[in-house]
Amino acid sequence: MSGEASILRGFRRQLGVSLGLIFVLLGLIVFFGLVTENFWSALTFRTIANQIPDAVFLAVGMTYVLMIAGIDLSVGSVLGLCGAVLGLSMTRWGFHWVPAVLLCGLTGAVCGALNGWVTVRWSLPSFIVTLGMLEAARGGTYLVSQSRTAYIGSTIEHIAGASLFGLSAPIWVALFMVMVAQLVLSRTVFGRYMVAIGTNEEAVRLSGINPRPIKIAVFVLSGCMAGLAAISNVSRLGAADPNAGGGFELTAIAAVVIGGTSLMGGRGSVVSSLLGVLIIAVLENGLAQMGAQEPTKRLVTGAVIVVAVILDHYRNRMGRR
Repeated sequence: MSGEASILRGFRRQLGVSLGLIFVLLGLIVFFGLVTENFWSALTFRTIANQIPDAVFLAVGMTYVLMIAGIDLSVGSVLGLCGAVLGLSMTRWGFHWVPAVLLCGLTGAVCGALNGWVTVRWSLPSFIVTLGMLEAARGGTYLVSQSRTAYIGSTIEHIAGASLFGLSAPIWVALFMVMVAQLVLSRTVFGRYMVAIGTNEEAVRLSGINPRPIKIAVFVLSGCMAGLAAISNVSRLGAADPNAGGGFELTAIAAVVIGGTSLMGGRGSVVSSLLGVLIIAVLENGLAQMGAQEPTKRLVTGAVIVVAVILDHYRNRMGRR
C-alpha cells in the first residue's frame, strides 16, 4: 500500500506541474499576441497544431524511456531511416501505401528492440547504446536512400491532407496516442512497473519482477513512435528526405524535460510532455513572428531548457523531503 500511495502522490505532484505548464503556455500566447500583429489568429494556431505531430509522437516515446531512467538519442535518426524505408518501398518497390506504412513502423520497432536488447543484455548505459544507433540509423538512411530525396507525391500526401476542424489527421492520431499512453502510464500494471523501475530498479528485481522485458518493451515503443513520426513527416512533405529528423531527439528530450518528466526516472506525464511540445512550438512561432533570427530562437529555446532542468533539480530535492 505504501508503494501505491507513493505513486499516487507522484501523479498528484505531476498534476500540479501540468497546471503550471498550462499557465506558462497561456502566458506565452498572451505575450506574443500583444507584441505581434497576427499571432492571435486561427491560422497561426492551426499552423502550430499541424506542425507538431512529429514532435508529439517522439515525446510520447521519450517520456516512457525517461520514466525508466533511460534516454533515447536515436529517435531522430530512426525517424529518418523509417522515412527512407517508406520512400523506398513506395517509389522503387511499388508498394501500396498501407504495407509501406506498416513496414515503416516495423523498421522503427526493430531499431527500438535493438536499443533495448543491447542495453539490458550487457547492462550498458542507454545513452551510449542509442548514441551508436543514432549514427548507425543515419548511415542506414543514406544507404537506403542513396542520399537522395524520394518524391512520393499524392499517394502519401492524402494522410496529412485529411483533416477535421482544420486539423490534419496526424495531429488527431498524435493526441489519441497521448491519451492512450497516459492511461497506460497511470492506470495499468505496466505503467506502475515503469515508475518503479525508474525509481529503484534493484528493488523491483528483489521483489521478484524481471525489469528486462519491460525495459525492452519501452524502447520498442519509442522506436514505434519514431516510425509514426516518420509517417507524419513524409505525408506532410510528400517526400522522404534522408536528412529528416536531424536534431529531433533534442527537441523531444527538451519537450519532455520542460513537461516535468524527471531525468532521474520514476516521475513524469505524457500529457505534460504534450504541453512541453506546445510551449516550444509557441515559443518558436512567436519569436519567428517577432522577426527573430534562427540563432536567437535557438538561444532562447536553450535557455528555457536549462531553466526546466534547474526546476527539475529542485523538484527532486523537494520530493525527497
